[in-house]
Amino acid sequence: MNKGTAVVTGGAAGIGQAYAQRLAADGFDIAVADMNDASTTRALVEATGRKFYSAAVNVSSPESTLQFSADVAAHLGPVTALVNNAGIYPWKSFAETDYEMWRKVMGVNLDGAFLMAKAFVPGMVERQHGRIVNVASSSLWLNVPDMTAYIASKGGVVGFTRALASELGKDGITVNVIAPGLTNTKSMHGTNEEIFDYLPKLQAIPRTIQPGDLVGVVSFLCSADSAFVTGQTIIADGGQARI
Repeated sequence: MNKGTAVVTGGAAGIGQAYAQRLAADGFDIAVADMNDASTTRALVEATGRKFYSAAVNVSSPESTLQFSADVAAHLGPVTALVNNAGIYPWKSFAETDYEMWRKVMGVNLDGAFLMAKAFVPGMVERQHGRIVNVASSSLWLNVPDMTAYIASKGGVVGFTRALASELGKDGITVNVIAPGLTNTKSMHGTNEEIFDYLPKLQAIPRTIQPGDLVGVVSFLCSADSAFVTGQTIIADGGQARI
């Protein structure tokens, strides 16, 4: 069953790739916006029998995101789901965080969600249907040092989600957040290896989170079953943060 096109930002590898693969299995064609090569994701998606398109996109650029929207429309069917997964997470203390770094993190993590929504929401409104899933982090509710800009950006993502849900509910569009915990990806291991030694021990489910642990939440939030769920944040971190 064809469910339309799902756009996944940051879908070339890691968690975004896992989201793309699961949504393809669910029946979505997949469009990936990522600065990195997405050929591995293409192979995974096409193995499910779904169509695939990708492009190098700067999610913090209005011009780049609008061009991507036009390109997706030219290559695939109507976009019915948008997963704003792209993000950067520098481990920098407040003292080490200069304004340039602050703006870069906000540009990708928060402006990116805004600009992708600006690019794809008009089509969803026209068709009176859509699912938007923004990605925050369970660190927003935890005592995590040295991530001032990152955590601030993810707080903005939650606020943006709630506000956008209030505006788009009348148009058949839901807007929700998944907030993962520390997840076992190559990029995260390269950033802060030692945190994997102790953080899982603080979870109710005391093991390292894998990308596959998160995909069911995104699948649900992009499905017909979530039609009456909007403005919500679902934490998927093995039970460390509680709200």
